[in-house]
Amino acid sequence: MAEGVDVDSMLGALWGKSEEKGGGRKTLLLSHLLDTAAVAEALWDGFLADSTKRVLDAVAGGAGRGRAFFAWVCGIHDCGKATPAFQRLWEKGAEAVRAAGLGWHEGAIVRLRWRHDVAGGHLLRKQLTAAGWAEEHVEWLWPLIAGHHGLFPRAGSLPPSDRARGQLAGTGQWPRVQRALVERFTAEVGFGGLAEVEPVLVPSRAAQLHLSGLIVMADWIASDEEHFPGLDALEDVSFANARVRARRAWKELGLRGGWNGLREPGPEDFAERFGTRPRPSQVMVMEAARRMRAPGLLVVEAPMGEGKTKAALMAAEILAARFGADGVFVGMPTQATSDPMFTQVRQWTERVEEGLASQVALLHGKRMFNKEWRALTEGSAQDAASRFGGVDEYGDCWEDDPFGSGVSALRERTAEPASRGPAEWFLGPKRGLLCPFVVGTIDQLLFAATRTKHVMLRMAGLVGKVVVLDEVHAADVYMSQFLKEGLRWLGQAGVPVVLLSATLPPEQRRALVSAYLAGASSREEYPAAELPEPHGYPSVTAAWTTPADATARVLVDDCPSWREDAAVGLELLPEALPRVNAKRQARRAAQAAADEGVVSLLKRELVDGGCALVIRNTVGRAQSLYSALRGAFGDDVRLLHGRIAVAPRADRTEECLRLLGPGGTQHDEPTRASRLIIVATQLAEQSFDVDADFLVTDLAPIDLLLQRIGRLHRHAGVARPTRLAVPRAVITGFGRSGTGTGDEGAAANALHGAPPAFLAASEKIYGRALLLRAAALVRAGAAAKGWRVPAQVPGLVAAGYALGEDGFVPVEWREAERFAREAWEKEQQERADSASPFLLTRRGDREGATLAGLHFLSSSAGEDETKLQAAVRDGDPSAEVVLIVRAGGVYRTLSGRALSVNGDVPDGVLDEVLGGTVRLPPRYTEAVREELRPLSGWLGDPRLSRSPALVLDADRRAVLAERGLRYDDALGLVEEDPGA
Repeated sequence: MAEGVDVDSMLGALWGKSEEKGGGRKTLLLSHLLDTAAVAEALWDGFLADSTKRVLDAVAGGAGRGRAFFAWVCGIHDCGKATPAFQRLWEKGAEAVRAAGLGWHEGAIVRLRWRHDVAGGHLLRKQLTAAGWAEEHVEWLWPLIAGHHGLFPRAGSLPPSDRARGQLAGTGQWPRVQRALVERFTAEVGFGGLAEVEPVLVPSRAAQLHLSGLIVMADWIASDEEHFPGLDALEDVSFANARVRARRAWKELGLRGGWNGLREPGPEDFAERFGTRPRPSQVMVMEAARRMRAPGLLVVEAPMGEGKTKAALMAAEILAARFGADGVFVGMPTQATSDPMFTQVRQWTERVEEGLASQVALLHGKRMFNKEWRALTEGSAQDAASRFGGVDEYGDCWEDDPFGSGVSALRERTAEPASRGPAEWFLGPKRGLLCPFVVGTIDQLLFAATRTKHVMLRMAGLVGKVVVLDEVHAADVYMSQFLKEGLRWLGQAGVPVVLLSATLPPEQRRALVSAYLAGASSREEYPAAELPEPHGYPSVTAAWTTPADATARVLVDDCPSWREDAAVGLELLPEALPRVNAKRQARRAAQAAADEGVVSLLKRELVDGGCALVIRNTVGRAQSLYSALRGAFGDDVRLLHGRIAVAPRADRTEECLRLLGPGGTQHDEPTRASRLIIVATQLAEQSFDVDADFLVTDLAPIDLLLQRIGRLHRHAGVARPTRLAVPRAVITGFGRSGTGTGDEGAAANALHGAPPAFLAASEKIYGRALLLRAAALVRAGAAAKGWRVPAQVPGLVAAGYALGEDGFVPVEWREAERFAREAWEKEQQERADSASPFLLTRRGDREGATLAGLHFLSSSAGEDETKLQAAVRDGDPSAEVVLIVRAGGVYRTLSGRALSVNGDVPDGVLDEVLGGTVRLPPRYTEAVREELRPLSGWLGDPRLSRSPALVLDADRRAVLAERGLRYDDALGLVEEDPGA
């Protein structure tokens, strides 16, 4: 150091957080680095999974070395703030820096930006190289520093602009103080110098992404001025002091990990967890988990009602114990299926270890409507979406703006008692997956496979857990691109994954296993042709790679189902379908005739009582049929679909499960109705545990049709009318133009001769090719007097999706099937290709060694979860509105409770307001954005301030997008002129 240069005075001037961010006192940059390193130590001691610690130990050079290396990597993240580009941003701080002898030419940089995260990557890259680090280690580490605000830049974008003539990075004494900062920090953390920090192993890119997310987590915790108040005297700055602050913050925040040190459960533990002995298929799954020699993928295929979920949770427990995972993520296809799974996972975790149930988080956009979740979070500030308002307020918004709204305002809003559930910190934006145990929609995993800001934080929430995904067959070709991308990263990260399905097409199974193995072996692709196929059903496929040489190992097993096959009868009920572009009157007449056909059928079949389930492919068909059935069966009919407001839909779902669920057969006073008809849409297709005596369903692709048939005679010990003693399914939703349901010969000939016609809406949803193949299988099944379920399920699903193999397709249909198949395959390829701009990695980049440039041409969808959900589900984003009635100048809830003249919500009425939420079809989304706003009285309520109100008149009508809408307590939201 040059004579006369007072390095300490310079280090004592460099600020990391302004007074506004430090509770009225600035935080020295060195103090923030040490605070973050101390938080990293707390993460290591109380949060990180054993599997993560083993990876970091290996990277750092052996057992016991990972902790200090992890603390150093997390702490060094903000070294780029030691530049004029950052220090000039706060005028008061800039004056102190200049006074200490660190200057710059303001005119040269006033119009130029150099983000401090990028600057940190640039400066550290140079310093590590100078310290003698191998190039391979410099190149994987700098992106973690340059990307700690959510985006990984390319190496070419690191240097500051040449137009600044060195003033952004600093000249004169700046390089010296930058080196001094890094050296002082490195020594404080316990290293003899930068050379001693150098790792010995380049981690996988997935491990780098995980580590990057943990750096963000440590930074965000250490940036909270309530627990890390300003510290502006260099003599008070030390690692010992930072550790004291970090330990106190950790305790006060209530942060913790999951079940580190879990004992591997034995066969006897199944009964302790679930109260019953395991079935053969459940034993098979648990044994497959035990036979795996490394973290890998388990694919469980078993019939509906076989107990796949319980088997998966036990397998997760085994895999976690064997490979050091510290929690679970259970992903479900929908919000509705996530809620009952949340209850089940909480019960399971509590039986594993007392107190763990409180650490389970529910993660989806409408969790505030879940009573169990709200009971856990009552007493805390508010639910996540409102508690941590704004995008990234808790760690990112002030990266180059020390005066931005952020921590101080946040803590004012959240200074309330802690919740009884997971730590409040976990409930902020993008942090939910970091909670030890999480149940949510599969979207949470899909988000982690997108090229969006802070994707590393989402991935960090998955790595270190066991991931369980239920009903993976529900992912269409577009969603499957993100699912496969996520599996690649999880495979490379060594995350055990369990996939569940009752009806998984073989090609989809091969694709999912191949994606995981490609990641586990760090290859661009893994050839699916090498994978063995299951021969029986239920089956399990286990796949993993050996640690030594990344050679893939695949284990396949099967066993008999716990219950005997049932012969399910198949019958046909064709409809008179209107021509394309038919007028409204003709469409209504056709629908009325179709409804009457079902009414007549049910009158015959339920003459002695019984419970029937009718599944329609659209809301409009369900509403129309419900109205017709009410005229014939009165109060014995229930309606369930997605356009019923949240609260009444939850009540109806609960009632249906009470009347037809498993509990109805297990009490001294049975709750099962003597006669009941449930009319539902696809909501009844999955995770809807009801038992129907009789099924009527619109035609759908074969796997979905079998899912619906899975609701037939689902539970043992149910007393049924003699007429319905044998399970039967009636298939409708197809026909020929001009063929009426009253024609006695129509049923016998409906699927003979020329190819059938299908509902226009069904073709739009599913495609003609899959419907034709399903119709061919139904035709053959009806001729054979039905199907044997579950024995025939795998073969039927394989046939329904083995496009090109048309031996079972009637000769008269084959030309139409070939034409539809070619169109379908083209559309599928186009949909798969359309996902590419959003995927985390591009084709050809999956064997990359570092994270540099990972976010090149990234999507901005991640800044809005609604847009992000649309991005991973291939559709126009749908919009939710809160239904409010205005009559006589008074706003009221759907249930009639009055609000103020401006819509202010009195105490105790919030639940009723939120219970009026309903999701509109995507065609209304733009109109919602342009025409609807929250009521003025909602603007101060964090739960309602972003909720558009659809105000209905006294007759409960409104006009939106030039269409008439009406809310009916029985029918739900009705489109009075729904168009074609």
